[in-house]
Amino acid sequence: MITDATGIPLAATLTGGNRNDVTQLIPLLQAVPPVRGKRGRPRRRPDVVLADRGYDHDKYRRLLWGLGVKPQIARRGTEHGSGLGTQRWVVERAFAHLHWFRRLRIRWEIRDDIHEAFLSIACSILCWRRLKKLRAR
Repeated sequence: MITDATGIPLAATLTGGNRNDVTQLIPLLQAVPPVRGKRGRPRRRPDVVLADRGYDHDKYRRLLWGLGVKPQIARRGTEHGSGLGTQRWVVERAFAHLHWFRRLRIRWEIRDDIHEAFLSIACSILCWRRLKKLRAR
């Protein structure tokens, strides 16, 4: 899942449990829709990707740089406290918000298209709730 700085999900993909997460990084970045905001051409990709040690591979760092995205990925074999935890909690909070939806906490559906539909609905509801809060201010 890719979220913005406030925790609103921008893109989420569903893969098998036996797939390595790092192999799905580039397709996930390509799944981000254009984000409108400031004047000019809408951004297609985030400026920075924050990731945990599971994504630490030089090949994918080079691919991210090639796409114009700055990778901030914790290195394997280094001690904890790299400073990414102060920003990674936004993604972890988004996962916690998705677990509010009982159908996503435990996968009951056999068909993956139905589970992906529930994931899309949950992301839409999270976005709507967040935007409703921002509008109330």
